[in-house]
Amino acid sequence: MGVVIRTAGEADRELVVRLLDEAFQDDPVSSWVFPGTEYRRRTHHRLMAAFADAVLADGRVDLTEDGAACALWLPVPAGEPAGDGPGAEQGSESGEGAEDGPARIRAAVDPENERVELIARLTDGIHPSGRAHAYLWMIGVVPERQGEGLGTALIGTVLDRCDREGLPAYLEASSARGKALYERLGFEFTGRALDLPDGPRMWPMWREPRTP
Repeated sequence: MGVVIRTAGEADRELVVRLLDEAFQDDPVSSWVFPGTEYRRRTHHRLMAAFADAVLADGRVDLTEDGAACALWLPVPAGEPAGDGPGAEQGSESGEGAEDGPARIRAAVDPENERVELIARLTDGIHPSGRAHAYLWMIGVVPERQGEGLGTALIGTVLDRCDREGLPAYLEASSARGKALYERLGFEFTGRALDLPDGPRMWPMWREPRTP
């Protein structure tokens, strides 16, 4: 039987936040942003909540029916970056510059942690802006269900739509294992890696739509 996928709504917010928090506790980038196991357990969920809120408001969250995996997608218009992370839209609405987004999210999530703000600025700095595309912001699978193909199924449904619509897709791989998976799905490394200061490497990856 195939993986059943649905679009998450506001009623699924807490489920999505818990799922992302659990899935990314040991992720290299999350471990860099929130160093120390106990510190990360206390604080990491706040950043996942900010991500979930941003994408529920302006993008799409795909969720497996059993609640074991989810993918967060944002549409990026031609000529515009994806923004400086959650909160950038709030800055625009209030008349402040979108560049205040990373500072806003840091203030809301963990004011003393400059890495919360820095990761948003660094990833925004490498984000392609020339063409409209679908941005896979995050994809998470609970640890006990990893390796079952849930992530591939989640991504595949959106990539099929991208192919039909002639739309590219973009993401940043946060591990070598993830990079290899995305390569199998047609993504290619852009050639410009992001080495976080005293931290892990991230791989920006782009996928051209496939012709049926």
